[in-house]
Amino acid sequence: MPLVHLVIGLSLVQFFLFGVAVSRARGRYQVPAPATTGNEVFERYFRVQMNTLEQLVIFVPSIWVFACYFNASVAAALGVLFIIGRFVYFRDYVREPRGRGRGFVLSAVPNLALLIGAVVGAIRAVIAHL
Repeated sequence: MPLVHLVIGLSLVQFFLFGVAVSRARGRYQVPAPATTGNEVFERYFRVQMNTLEQLVIFVPSIWVFACYFNASVAAALGVLFIIGRFVYFRDYVREPRGRGRGFVLSAVPNLALLIGAVVGAIRAVIAHL
């Protein structure tokens, strides 16, 4: 499980750094708080951060539960792929929003695998205890 804990921590560090990037973009593109619109490039940074938050709501509990019921090393490997996907998504979306697909897939597929595995593992555990 330490690998899973490390991957979760790294995903949260990545999210924090995305927030730093949004803060810098806010200054660079002169979008004063609390506004979240006003400059297209700033909005790209902001959308990456918000989309990552949306994905983390699924990722963090899913990787944890998957690791508990299946295999922590597999969970960690899927988690690393998720983090890489989020980085690619960030880079590509900020450059050109239409190019975000590759990074989205690289993070959505492992996220979905972790979620399905977590639910299946929990169902199997419930059935085993009946």
